[in-house]
Amino acid sequence: MYNKIIEKISNKDLAILGFGLEGISTYKFVRRHLPNKKITIIDKNLLLLEKNLFLKEDEFVDLVLGDNYLNNLDKYELIIKTPGVSLNEIDISNIEYKLTSQMELILEVFSKNVIGITGTKGKSTTSSLIYNVIKKQRDNVYLLGNIGNPVLDLVEEYNDETLLVIEISSHQLEYLKISPHISLITNLYEDHLDHALTLERYHYSKLNIFKNQNSSDYAIYNLDSAYLKRYMEIENYESRKIGVSLKEKTKVYKKDNLVLFDDEFLYDENDSRKLKGNHNLLNIIFVLSVSKILNLDNKLSREVVNDFVGLEYRMQNIGTFNNIEYYVDTLATIPEATIESIEAIGNVDTLIIGGMDRGIDYSNIIEYLNKSNINNIICMPTTGNKIGNLIKNKKVYFLEKMNDVVLKAKEVTKKNGVCLLSPAASSYQYYKSYKDKAQDYINCVKEEIEW
Repeated sequence: MYNKIIEKISNKDLAILGFGLEGISTYKFVRRHLPNKKITIIDKNLLLLEKNLFLKEDEFVDLVLGDNYLNNLDKYELIIKTPGVSLNEIDISNIEYKLTSQMELILEVFSKNVIGITGTKGKSTTSSLIYNVIKKQRDNVYLLGNIGNPVLDLVEEYNDETLLVIEISSHQLEYLKISPHISLITNLYEDHLDHALTLERYHYSKLNIFKNQNSSDYAIYNLDSAYLKRYMEIENYESRKIGVSLKEKTKVYKKDNLVLFDDEFLYDENDSRKLKGNHNLLNIIFVLSVSKILNLDNKLSREVVNDFVGLEYRMQNIGTFNNIEYYVDTLATIPEATIESIEAIGNVDTLIIGGMDRGIDYSNIIEYLNKSNINNIICMPTTGNKIGNLIKNKKVYFLEKMNDVVLKAKEVTKKNGVCLLSPAASSYQYYKSYKDKAQDYINCVKEEIEW
């Protein structure tokens, strides 16, 4: 399969645009098969060579670095773009046909074996669950993309029987010209406006996962997501559409306590499951819908989803100290996700909120918090400060350092209550990632404070 990718790039004047995790993966893939192929690496980082010393030994590499790195892209025949590079500041009309990506390269040769999952929230949980459900019944499956390895890392291992479960971000979908055989959108909210600039552009990047499907492909989507419902009503996608709803009768819907697929039993919401909340019930239904399409054993699939404990840093219980239960939820990077966590966990007395400002509207969570039973709101920069200034009838604290945040939470949270870190914002700007922010919080709770 991968030989077709090699054939495509072997005779092209090739550039790798962006040299982060995926860019390095692309470089290594090319070098495994074309050791003497000339490659131009294009990146804004002037210190790229110092951080990637192996490039100094490659005589067939040219570097274009610095603030003007996006100039002269039209000189290359093929540009393999990494997701994090924004092209908003340049006119791409004369180069868009030259742009490709790891995702597009793998889909061009392997789309029939790909299950692609996207959405504003829930895509990581859903992707992990789909992978685990398939893994229980088939050996030849990989979890890739935004949650796993870049898709070309292990490409030599794939064959005609391989299934690829790929979590796909809006950045990866932005210029995609081919879609997976089974595509799934969990929901659409407001997010990533720093990159997409407009809400509509962000949403249509996500919808690219359906755009290029044909009548033999499957498009699974959340009918309870208002944005998604509207788009699916106006867009004429060719694929076999599978709407999922907890509120109305459709292809996959809930009747009383039972979830039905074409009026046949799929899942009982009263099953003992470890994933809390209605948002996770929807994630489970998405997973079992994929299981149905793949003709897997539904009983075995249900056992897997009921036993799944969830992702690290998503509504993760990190322990009880001084009769206060502490949760970390830094994967909640939008207001809706934080609200879902509060509802699912319950008994939240102290909420820690705030992170990088990406231009998202926070009016819904401000209204929610003002009406909630939460007594203490601890606000961290930058968005926490904006939210905290509009909170009424609550105790609001403005703190910057995580150690101070945890000390304050210990002081003010009622006994037998819950303290929840759920930022409703990205962790970037102040932390390298949501994992770093979560770990800082966990360390402060478990180690730095004298309990």
